[in-house]
Amino acid sequence: MTRKTIAVAMSGGVDSSTVAAMLRAEGHDVIGLTMQLWNQRRLSGSEGMPESVQGRCCSLDDVYDARRVAQQIGIPYYVVNHEERFERDVIRPFVEEYVSGRTPIPCSLCNNHLKFDQLLIVAQQIGAERIATGHYARVAFDEARGRWLLKRPADSSKDQTYFLFGLTQEQLSRTIFPLGEMTKPEVRELARHHGLALAEKPDSQEICFVPGGDYKRFIDAYLAEQGEALPDTAGDLVTTNGDVIGEHGGVHNFTVGQRKGLGVATGSPLYVIQISGAKKQVIVGGEEHLYSRTLRARRVNLISVDDLREPMRVAVKIRHRHEPAPAVIEQVKTERTGDDEILATFDEPQRAITPGQAAVFYDGDVVVGGGWIA
Repeated sequence: MTRKTIAVAMSGGVDSSTVAAMLRAEGHDVIGLTMQLWNQRRLSGSEGMPESVQGRCCSLDDVYDARRVAQQIGIPYYVVNHEERFERDVIRPFVEEYVSGRTPIPCSLCNNHLKFDQLLIVAQQIGAERIATGHYARVAFDEARGRWLLKRPADSSKDQTYFLFGLTQEQLSRTIFPLGEMTKPEVRELARHHGLALAEKPDSQEICFVPGGDYKRFIDAYLAEQGEALPDTAGDLVTTNGDVIGEHGGVHNFTVGQRKGLGVATGSPLYVIQISGAKKQVIVGGEEHLYSRTLRARRVNLISVDDLREPMRVAVKIRHRHEPAPAVIEQVKTERTGDDEILATFDEPQRAITPGQAAVFYDGDVVVGGGWIA
């Protein structure tokens, strides 16, 4: 074994804590790093936001837990404050996307634009050759392609590659995912073996800055704190035939596929089919209108190939809990700007393809790449 200096991104959860302990036990020089991204108490209790901040990732309790683990296993530990950049690159785009009628994924924004980018910079500054995280994914170098590959983990139920599609070749070359070959029960058992006090700590289920998953309340509270008025996006509820059947209070209250809370009663169930921020319209229709065979993805990052020179058969995942569906992807130009996009054509229509979410392309266990659904 070659001894290395490795910076471990410690979130205060059992996964990253176990990574730090196992690398330390293997004899590496381990340095713990935690990114302070959001003041958990900043909006608590305002504009209907709950007072409690427990159960979320990256909370103050998590920082305490990460520091305690670092002390227990005897490694240096640092907290790096990136609140300003997190607000600029994650919070602001999140709010703007929702207000425009799209449904963003802040965890992917954070990974793509902040966590790996900044962690690698800090790691280099402190003399660490690589960073390690507790993500369930695998990375490997393919000699034939001359490229680093991002691959799905052994435990498919914990697969986090959907949130990592933005990683570059440089980032992958310096990143280790030690849990890629393990299952969650095995990780907890290893945590117990190392005597970690948080071996039984439950996984965080919520986005770090949105308690209870109530995006609307967060947006209201955040804009109020900023002294900004919520843009007036109220408008009409329109059927797929163009008939106006009601009014709505703002496009940010809706997402594609939503059924409840439409505020209209009809003889058959209605779903949100499309949201037009420009027209302030929420288009509704029967479930059959939710299905589509195509999508376009923008701001694409390719991993397993350097370019998409011809159509390629893949499986496409359109949300975190979606089973990747067979499709053909090809590079096209946008009609308005001429920028490159990826057109995905599915073998079978897919339900509720949602603008703002990610489309991630797989070739078996290998992540071909991904982009943002237009």
